[in-house]
Amino acid sequence: MSQFKIFIVEDDPWYGELLKYHLSLNPEYDVTVFELGKDCLANLHLNPDVVCIDFGLPDMEGDKLFEKICAVNSSIPVIVISGQEEVSVAVDLLKSGVSDYIIKDDNSKKILWNSILKLRETAGLRKEVEVLKEQLGQKFDFEKSIIGQSSAMKKTFSLIEKATKTNINVSITGETGTGKELVAKAIHYNSNRKKKPFVAVNMAAIPKELVESELFGHEKGAFTGAVTRKIGKFEEAQGGTIFLDEVSELDFSVQSKILRVLQEREVVRVGGNEKIKLDVRLLTATHKNLIDGVKEGTFREDLYYRVIGLPIELPPLRDRGSDILILAKHFFEAFTKDNNINEIRFSDGAKEKLLSYSFPGNVRELKAIVDLSCVMCDGNEVVAKDITYAAIKSDEHFVTKEKTLREYDCDIIEYFLNKYSNNVKLVAKKLDIGKSTIYKMIKERIN
Repeated sequence: MSQFKIFIVEDDPWYGELLKYHLSLNPEYDVTVFELGKDCLANLHLNPDVVCIDFGLPDMEGDKLFEKICAVNSSIPVIVISGQEEVSVAVDLLKSGVSDYIIKDDNSKKILWNSILKLRETAGLRKEVEVLKEQLGQKFDFEKSIIGQSSAMKKTFSLIEKATKTNINVSITGETGTGKELVAKAIHYNSNRKKKPFVAVNMAAIPKELVESELFGHEKGAFTGAVTRKIGKFEEAQGGTIFLDEVSELDFSVQSKILRVLQEREVVRVGGNEKIKLDVRLLTATHKNLIDGVKEGTFREDLYYRVIGLPIELPPLRDRGSDILILAKHFFEAFTKDNNINEIRFSDGAKEKLLSYSFPGNVRELKAIVDLSCVMCDGNEVVAKDITYAAIKSDEHFVTKEKTLREYDCDIIEYFLNKYSNNVKLVAKKLDIGKSTIYKMIKERIN
C-alpha cells in the first residue's frame, strides 16, 4: 500500500514537529513540514494527498497560499490550522473550498487526526467509484477481449459463458501468461455481480505473516503496528467477486481459515470477535495442479473440493495454432497506435518464425516479442531477423552449448523469472536461494 502523503506548513518549528510526530504514529502516513508557503508550493509536484497550513505565515496569509495551491492542483484537500478565532474568517475559507478549519488549542492534534482520517476515507471511496465506473464502462465481451478462434479457445469461451450464468466457484488453471486474470474478469463482469467489486489478490506476493490480515482484515491494536482498523479483501469484495491468484501458494495454516470462511459465509477480523456475514463469489487461479498439492500434503483436500467448482483450463499458446498470428496482429496494431507509428505488417518469414516458436511465456511473452519487433524493424515490415526471443525456450535447452557453471545458474534463474512473471520472492523460494543472488544476476545481465 502506498503511503498517504501529508504536507504541514507551519512557521513555528516546535508546533510543526509536534504535529508531525503525532500524525507519524500512523506508519501509513508520510509527513513533511515546511516553514514557508513558498517551500510548500515548490514541492506540490510531489502530489501530497492533503496540505495542512497555518493561517499566519511569514511570507503569505493562509487564504493566499490556499489560492496558489488550488491554482496548481485544485483537487488537493487543504486544512487550515490557526490561532485566529474569528468566525467570519473560518466561514470565508470554508466557503472558498477549504476542507476544514481547526483552531489551535489542546484538542488540535485529535481534531486534525480525525479530519485527515475522514479525508482519506473519502478519497478511497472516490477512487473506488472511479475504478468501478471505468470498469463498467468497458465492454466485457469475452470473445473480443480474450482473442482467439482456435478450437481450444472456443471450448474455453463455452465454459466462461456457463460460469457467468450461476454463482458457482470457478478454478482457472493454465501456464503463466495464458490470461487467467482476464478470464476471471470476463466471468465477473458478465455475471449478475458486475456492479459490485472485483477484488484480485496474488497469494504468491503476500508475505506469510501478513496473509491473514490482508484477507480477513484486522482490528486496531490486534498486533504491533495495527494503529487503525483494516478491512480485508473478503470484506472489500462484499456482494461481488474475490479472485485468489496463485491459490496453490496459500500457507497450509491459513487454508483451514479460508475453508471456514467459505463454509460459514462469514469472516472475523484478526484481533476481533464480530462475525461479518459475507456474500462473495470465489474465483481462483493457479499454474500448478492442485491435485498434486493434495497428494503431497501441501493443499487441503477439503479446501480443494470447495474451490474447484467449475474448472477452466486455459490452453498454452503453442497449442492454439493460428491464434498466434491473430494475437500478434492485435498486439502490433495496439503498439503502433499507442506510439504513433505508421502501420506495420509481418512478412511471411516473420509469421513462420512466430508459428515455429513454443512460447514458454505464452501470450505475455508474445506481446513482449511483438512490441520489440515493432521497434527493431526498418521501414513498415517486420522480417524474421527482427523477432528476438528473450525467454529460454525449455529446460532441455540449458545444455545446448558449453557454458560455465555460473552461466548455467544465471540461465536457470532467468528461466524461473520468466515463468513466474519476475516474482523475485517466489523464484527465490522455488530455487531455495537468497533474493540478493537473483538481484546480483539481474545486475550482471544488464551490465
